[in-house]
Amino acid sequence: MGYGSVVPAKSAKGISLNLGGVIANQFVNGVGAQSGAAGSIAEGMPDTSGALLLRVTDQRVGLVKPLDGTPVWEVPRAWVARVERRPRTQLMARFRLHYADGSWLAFLTMRRRTIERFRSLIG
Repeated sequence: MGYGSVVPAKSAKGISLNLGGVIANQFVNGVGAQSGAAGSIAEGMPDTSGALLLRVTDQRVGLVKPLDGTPVWEVPRAWVARVERRPRTQLMARFRLHYADGSWLAFLTMRRRTIERFRSLIG
């Protein structure tokens, strides 16, 4: 079992003091946040806000609230195909969870170690 603090890219919020910051936020939240058609595994993740814990067990992979462990969203472990490390943003490490149906979701985390841990558990 493993877990780490993550922020789903589609709900990530940064500080936007100028037009460049606004455009960068829209890019991170939109273009590279997820891929998958309607009805795909990735499309099934609900809208969230703030940091969550990504929990990986031998049976499930899911997001839980960090304070009380309330499940936000989870899928069977067999539905998760692999973890792909992506180029880092200025402050955060970025990765994608790829699912068996070809869809994926992007996440941000403060530590590259978190991504490596998920890669060792999932592949």
